[in-house]
Amino acid sequence: MTEQDIRQHPDAAFIAGVRARFPTEAEVDEVLTRKLNRRGGPGYQAVSIETLSAGTERLISAALGYPVTLTNAAWLSGGASKLQMRFELHWRGEGGDPAHTEVTPLVLRMEPAGSITESSRRREFEVIRAVEGAVPVPRAFWMDPDAQFLPYPAIVYGFAQGSAKPTHDAGKVTGLGQNYGPALRAQLAPQFLGYLAKIHTMPIADPPVLASFERPAVGSNASIIRQVNTARRIWEEDRIEEEPLMAVVYKWLIRNAPPLDHVSLVHGDYRSGNFLFDEASGQITAWLDWEGAVLGDRHQDLTYAALPLFRHIAEDGETELLSGMLPEAEFYAAYEAASGLPVDPARLAYFSVFNRYLAVVLLLAAATRTARCAATHQDVLVNHIAGMGYLALADLRSYFGSVAA
Repeated sequence: MTEQDIRQHPDAAFIAGVRARFPTEAEVDEVLTRKLNRRGGPGYQAVSIETLSAGTERLISAALGYPVTLTNAAWLSGGASKLQMRFELHWRGEGGDPAHTEVTPLVLRMEPAGSITESSRRREFEVIRAVEGAVPVPRAFWMDPDAQFLPYPAIVYGFAQGSAKPTHDAGKVTGLGQNYGPALRAQLAPQFLGYLAKIHTMPIADPPVLASFERPAVGSNASIIRQVNTARRIWEEDRIEEEPLMAVVYKWLIRNAPPLDHVSLVHGDYRSGNFLFDEASGQITAWLDWEGAVLGDRHQDLTYAALPLFRHIAEDGETELLSGMLPEAEFYAAYEAASGLPVDPARLAYFSVFNRYLAVVLLLAAATRTARCAATHQDVLVNHIAGMGYLALADLRSYFGSVAA
C-alpha cells in the first residue's frame, strides 16, 4: 500500500504508530483514534431531521427519567464542521414538577462522519459548564459523548440570540477578515478583550470540573508539548502530501516550548466570527466554538486572534486590526489592562509560530482529508477552506524564518 492508501484506510499498525510517536491528552487521543478507526467506513450520509429528533428525544428522556417531546425541529446554518439542529423541547423544566410543562428552545450540535476539527463533545460540554456565569455562553444541558442515542457524538445546549457577522459585511466566510465598521468595532472591542481576560483569569477548579482535561503546572511545558504533538499527529494522519517545513517547525516547537508562568483556560479558537452579538445594541450575547479549549498559556489565544486570516485593514488604508478589533499594540495593551497579566513578547513569538503551524495542519491536512473522504455536509465550504492552506503555509514559512533566524 502507498502512504496515501494507508492514510485513507489506516490499519492497526499505522494507528498504533502515530499514537506512540505523538503522545497527547487521553481524551484527545481517544477522539483522534476514533476518527482513524471509522475512516475506512462510509463517508457523509445525510441524516434526516426526523432521525436526529428521535435520537435527541431518547437522549433527553433517558437523562431526565421521563418522556419528553421535541417540536419545530429545523437545521441551523453556519459552522464548517458540525451538524446543528434547532428545536423546541416540551418538558417539566429545571424543577422537574410533573404538573408543570415548559417549552425551551435548544440546539443539538453533532459531529458528521468527519470534520476539520475532530474534537471531544465531552470536553466541549465541560468547558461551557465551567465558564457559565463568567462569560455569555449558551447553557449546556446534555451530552451524548459516545453516540449512544445519536449517529455521532453530540451535545444539547441553549439557543442563543445574535448575529455572527454584521449585515454590511455578511458575504464573507464568518470571521475571515471580518470588518465590523468603526461604530460597532468601538462597542465590541472592549468586550472582546474583557471576556478573554475573564476566561484567562478564572480559577481552575479541581475535578469533576473539567474532568477530561489534564491539568498542567506552573513551571512545566508539558501542556504545550502535548498540543504540539496533537497538531503533528493530525498532520501525520491526514496530510495528502509531505511538506518538509512541517517537520522542521515541529522540532523547533518542541525544543523551544516555554514553561507556563500562569495556568489559564484557553478557548483555542478565540477570534472574530466565533461570538454572537446584537447589532442594534453592540452587545456580545454568546461565545461559541469551545471545542478546542485546553488548559495552558494565555498567549495561545492572544496570537490566534492575531493571525493574518482574521485581520483586515482599517479605514485609513494602512492599519491592521486584529480580529477586526484593534491595532496590535492597542490590542495587547487593552488585554494587559483587563487581565492584570503581562504579555510576553517571547511567548507571543512562540505561539505565533504554533498557531500558524496549527492553521496549516487544519487547512492543508484535516480539511483536505475531510474533503477527500467526502465526510462532511459542508463539502463546498471545506474545499474552499482547504484551498487556503497554501496561503497559510507561505505565511508560516515567512514568519518562522523571521523568528528562527
